[in-house]
Amino acid sequence: MTNSIYVALDFSSWEEANSFLVTNDLYGVPVKVGMELYYKEGPKIIEKLKENNHSIFLDLKLHDIPTTVMKAMHVLAKLEVDIVNIHALGGSEMIVRAKEGLINGNPNGETKLIAVTILTSMEEHVLNNELKLTGNLTDTAVHLAKLACNNGADGVVCSVHEVEAIKKACGDPFITVTPGIRLTHTDSFDQKRIATPSVARSTGADHLVIGRSITKSSNPKEAYKLAVKEWEEAYDN
Repeated sequence: MTNSIYVALDFSSWEEANSFLVTNDLYGVPVKVGMELYYKEGPKIIEKLKENNHSIFLDLKLHDIPTTVMKAMHVLAKLEVDIVNIHALGGSEMIVRAKEGLINGNPNGETKLIAVTILTSMEEHVLNNELKLTGNLTDTAVHLAKLACNNGADGVVCSVHEVEAIKKACGDPFITVTPGIRLTHTDSFDQKRIATPSVARSTGADHLVIGRSITKSSNPKEAYKLAVKEWEEAYDN
């Protein structure tokens, strides 16, 4: 098992998520808990997963006025997850206050704060024509990563395709968490900027988030093992 690959628990209840993990013998694998599962179950879902030795990326993508985000992060800090996130588009003050809330909520905690740059479901024409953010997608992602880095975030969520540019701009220790990961010959679903685990590793990505390529597989355990194999072989090469 590797601590670099988080399985996205995109389920509607603890019962479904736990059944998936138990049935497929995925005890202790790192997991991502998103909005649907957290909003349904609340903090108890984190407690239950931690009891079963799962590392946790709490993916709530906070984006609000700075004070509200700070107070929310103060509460989330007590859960002591591995990673929690916000939207970089919230701006510099929001990022600063998010980190402040995280530290004050648990001064001895080790939770990493990362900021979402551009969702992997978005393409450049959406950025330019709908959101009116000019310039190319990579430049925008790098700009948001630098904003996050300069205001206290530990890393970002980004597409694999922006990792190298972000590492160059923010330094190698700056964490890159990459969703949009698909195993070979699997459906891309609603993700646009996708890549395989081996490609992600070759770009310098630190962590992967893999959802439906594993959870919708006919054999999720084997799919997880394949993802780990691709990741580790890329490192060996």
